[in-house]
Order: sequence, then C-alpha cells, then structure tokens
Amino acid sequence: MDVAEFQDRYRAIRSQVGRVVVGHQDVVEGVLLAVLAGGHVLLEGVPGVGKTLLVKALARALDLRFSRIQFTPDLMPADVVGTNVLVQDEVGRRTFAFQRGPIFSQIVLADEINRATPKTQSALLEAMQEYAVTVAGVSYPLDRPFFVLATQNPIEMEGTYPLPEAQLDRFLFKLRVPYPDAQSVVEILDRTTGAQVPEAEPAVDAQTVLAMQALAREVVAAPHVRAYVARLVEATHPGGPHAARVAQRWVRYGASPRGAQALLLAAKVRALVHCRAHVSAEDVRAVALPALRHRILLNFEAEAEGVDPDDVVRGVLEETPELVPAPRASGSG
Repeated sequence: MDVAEFQDRYRAIRSQVGRVVVGHQDVVEGVLLAVLAGGHVLLEGVPGVGKTLLVKALARALDLRFSRIQFTPDLMPADVVGTNVLVQDEVGRRTFAFQRGPIFSQIVLADEINRATPKTQSALLEAMQEYAVTVAGVSYPLDRPFFVLATQNPIEMEGTYPLPEAQLDRFLFKLRVPYPDAQSVVEILDRTTGAQVPEAEPAVDAQTVLAMQALAREVVAAPHVRAYVARLVEATHPGGPHAARVAQRWVRYGASPRGAQALLLAAKVRALVHCRAHVSAEDVRAVALPALRHRILLNFEAEAEGVDPDDVVRGVLEETPELVPAPRASGSG
C-alpha cells in the first residue's frame, strides 16, 4: 500500500461513516486517526449525540466483527471476557470448556463504561494492552485488528465510577462529542424520520485496516519532531526541569510515555491523510488535545478554579516551541 491508496481508502471509510453520522467532522476524523494508529478511543458526550451510532457505523465501514457491552453496576468480569463452563460430550463425560465473552470481537463498544465497578473495568486492561485475555491461567489471544471504543456520560454522576488512570492511559484518544447545532439537527431529522434510514456499507476489510496501520508506522518522523513530542510530554510534568508554567500551577501528574507514543502515532496517520510521508510539528499540535487531555491529572486548586485539562494542553503548546534545526551550510568545494 502507498500513500495514494491510503488516502483513497481513508476517504472511502469517512464517506461511509458520513452517510450515517451527521456533523461531528472533528470527532469522526479523531476516531479514524486513532483506529488507523492502532489505538482505542474514549468518547465523552451527553446521551443522544450519536456516540453509539458512530461506533456501529465505523464497524460496518471497516467490515469488522462488532460487539456491544452495556456496562452496568452488576456487570461482572466474566460477562466481558468469558468463563469456563461445564459441558458434557456424547458419551456423558463432563469437562470444562471456555465460553468466550463479547470481548472476543474486533470492534468492542464499551457503552457507558464508567457505570461498571472498577473490578469489571479492569477486565479490559489486558485486552487493551496485550490483545489477549487470561482466564484460569490460560491466555487467549484476540483477533487483530482489535479496538475498544468506550462511551461515557459527563453529566451523570449518580451510580458512576471514575475510570482509573491506568485504564485512561490505555486509550490513545479521548474525544468529546458536542451537542449538534440546529442545522445538523434538521439534517438528522431528515435522515432518521423518513421511510428509509441510511446505513454504512463496507469500504475496507480487516486486512486493509492492518495494511493501513502498517503504512502509518513507516511514516518518517525527523529527530527534531520526535524531540518536540518528548518536550511536550515533559512540559506537562510539574516537577520536571522543563515544566510549563500552566503545569506547575495546575497539574498534579503529567502525561505518561504512552502520551508521547499517542502523539507520534496519531501524527503519522494525520500526515498520510494530508498526503505526506513525513510528520510535521503541525501534525503533532493537531492531535495534542485528544492525545493528552485524559492523561493529565489536575490538582485540587485547578478543580476548585474550574480549570479544564484542555486549558493545560493549550498552555503547554503555547509555552513549548518547536526547535527547528538550522540548515546545513553548503561546502565551497
């Protein structure tokens, strides 16, 4: 696969998702960047803005196996990963057999993930990082590609459990899904209240998705771009020697090395989308908010003042300039 074919496939996927999802162009682009970078996505928004619809349309456009897990307070880890059950064969012998849970899919929608207990939330940790699950000491690999797209409601606090930092860090992006504007609502009504409701059609398959992910990793990132990514992440740490002023004032803990990985991988995909085989600092800045906002833990003063993690990320971007290497002097011969 080359850059031109990548663009064609990307446009085809986005076109099919756009048949179903009205508006939310930035959110759709963010989900596609994360997925093609091989990462998981946390979608945050109030009910009814199309989070579940977006995930289902994406699964259809990518032609991947889809499963949905409705997270509730009584959901158990075995309901997610599966369990050993007692079965009887033709001659009456009884043995234990592993019954796979809904995690054994390729796109897993973890709906309202923050409504489940931390014990159940932790059932996703191994799957999201190692692409496998372990039950009774036996490890079962998951088919690739594999993505977890989770949703959560920011305004519902009753009966919810905040996601632990270890799990938040495993999401490559956290995307905020806003309420649609009036024009988009009218278009939603036109599409969904008539005799026919549009549906997405397969635009690629699993092997194509894997090929697009592989090509993204081949995109070149110059040393000064990689150094820029490292300095951005370092600037989020309040105790570090190069901490940004906003981090020193508002941040308790900064982004992890996974934040740097998310920045660079997503920037590589964005470069391909814009027909380039190399990463620019602009690509890094464009993906900084969704890649870092959920990896920054604010201090008590910031919470009391109503500071948002996005404000910190924007401040870090403003205070951390790109250090472009000086051009080499030409020899006189």
